[in-house]
This record gives sequence, C-alpha cells and structure tokens, in this order.
Amino acid sequence: MREIIDIPLDATLPPVDAVLKGQGIPDGITPDKRIIDLARDAISLYKEFAKPRGVRIVISIADFESIYFGEGHNEPETPLYNIYTSSSDLALFAVTIGDDICAEITRLFDTNDFALGAMLDSAASEGTEMAAQLLEDHYRKYLKDDNRLDLNSAVIRYSPGYCGWHISAQKKLFGFLKPEEIGIELGESYLMNPLKSISGVLISGAMDIFDFDTTFSFCRDCETLSCWDRLNENINQ
Repeated sequence: MREIIDIPLDATLPPVDAVLKGQGIPDGITPDKRIIDLARDAISLYKEFAKPRGVRIVISIADFESIYFGEGHNEPETPLYNIYTSSSDLALFAVTIGDDICAEITRLFDTNDFALGAMLDSAASEGTEMAAQLLEDHYRKYLKDDNRLDLNSAVIRYSPGYCGWHISAQKKLFGFLKPEEIGIELGESYLMNPLKSISGVLISGAMDIFDFDTTFSFCRDCETLSCWDRLNENINQ
C-alpha cells in the first residue's frame, strides 16, 4: 500500500530552543535578545515557505533486500542488516518541506543576510526532522490500528548514508517509492532535491532487535546516535 501524506505545517513548526541549538547554542544558555529575535523571525519565514509532505509504501523483507544492498557499497557488517531481517513490518518513506524554503535560504545568503539565512537553515533542518518523526508516528499508529504492534515492539527509521548503509541505496529506494510525486528528485551524487528532505525505511519489530553494540566505526563517527534516542522514545510511549 502506497500513501501520500499531507503533513500539518504547525506540527512541524520548530521551537525557538531547537533552532538555537542548531546554531550551536546549547540548552541552558540564554543568548542575546537579538539572537532570539532572529530565531523567531526564522520561524516566521518557515511558516510562510515550508510545505511539508510525505509518502510511504509498505514493502516486504524480500523486496527490501535489493534496496538495502543498493549499488553494493555498504559496509561489510551493519546493524541494519540484522535489524531488517528480524523485523515484522517494513515501509519505505520520504518527507520534504518543499523547495520554496530552500530557495528562500539561498536568497538570504545571496543578499548577504547571513545571520537570518543561517537561522532559517537551522529551522528548516529541524522542521524536516519533525516531519520525518510525524511520518514515523503515522506508521506506528497504522500498525497499532491493525493490531500489528504491541508494547514490546518499536518502530525506528533508518536512512541511506547512516549506520553503514551506503547513500547509493537511494537509487533503488527512489525506484520503488517514487517520491517525485511529492516533489523530491535524486541527484547524480544521490543527494535529494529539495535538500531539506529525508528518505529511508521504517522498521517495526520487537524492541530487542534494535539493540546493538555501537562499536562499528561508523557509530564512533556518528555525532548524535539518534537511532538510540528514537528507541528510547518508543520505550517511553
């Protein structure tokens, strides 16, 4: 089943503290009022230009295998391989907040409004992450409503370019998902346009399949370990 999902704009509206954190201002630090006002101006622009949309398609483990292996450039061992082969349900997804906001960021930089441009870039990145989280939540609700998710299960998303899954897998992912319908195209370097887009796979299964040792080299290079944050969110729901 393939579904186009219109994501409510207000549900992706980034809070001021998240925008500031994207600018390197940590929690607990109160910046100058001018910085806070810049963040609020960026959020206002986000509300004007962002157009969040998503697409999702249910996929079997057998069909996902060719997408996972992609162009054959994955790391020799990845946690994702063990996770998806032990999963109960899979779905490909893509979300974007549209091209208009990316054009506005470019315009601000081109007119030397670097401060607001950088702040809007942070707001757009946070809004895109929130849109992806909403799509993950939407899939979780879909599985719950179909009685395919219980208290010992979790839904976690993974994207090409992370966890040893090579970014070139985007090519086969796009071929199956066809996110061009919501305005996302794939460039020659496998980067998406609009840049403020996220694609990947939503994996549902018992919580213990997502538990892995973070001794992989790519785990050591990861600054966020956001997959663990999302697993903890599942546990606390």
